[in-house]
Amino acid sequence: MEEEQLKVFDEKRVQIGIATRSEVHEKGLWHETFHCWIVSEQDGQLYLYLQIRSPLKKDYPNLLDITAAGHLLAHEEIVDGIREMEEEIGIYAKMEELIYLGVLNYEMNNGNFLDKEFAHTFLYKRNIGFDEFQLQEEEVSGIVSTRLEDFYALWEGTEQLIEVVGYERKESGQREMIQRQVGRENFAPHPISYYNRLMQALKENL
Repeated sequence: MEEEQLKVFDEKRVQIGIATRSEVHEKGLWHETFHCWIVSEQDGQLYLYLQIRSPLKKDYPNLLDITAAGHLLAHEEIVDGIREMEEEIGIYAKMEELIYLGVLNYEMNNGNFLDKEFAHTFLYKRNIGFDEFQLQEEEVSGIVSTRLEDFYALWEGTEQLIEVVGYERKESGQREMIQRQVGRENFAPHPISYYNRLMQALKENL
């Protein structure tokens, strides 16, 4: 299978070429991604959906992460990133239904994995039930939600643990409902600067 090709950029987001996905992360090249955070309202409270990364994932298996996210390929534009929602979690939306939160750029160095992203970040506010999600097995093993104000409290440092509720898909294919307390260590390690800018953007648009 031919490896994915990604556009690569300098730090000012000027395209300088194309590289394979593995080369991008080996050399720490700037590239574009699509992030979508889904927020739902229930009983007057706002809830944020989080995916549980599949145990099959090479990077950050079993950790909580952005509702849907992925790389933008070399031939794709920002609007094409919406396919990540369909592929990963089975949620179909039109681009005009999403609220653009801007480009949240960040750098992460996890040893052999260098990640420099220009993350085109979106908010999708819609009341969605757990039964509407259809998960891509090799990418996502579960979906949970948490109160948005609790998510803020965790990343602002006023709470150490917050509650998530949802389900995980077992090897048998059955869904197992879960309710647990999680801390920052249970999330994919995006920089705190990313979470700070994300929270500011969410507060300005909700």
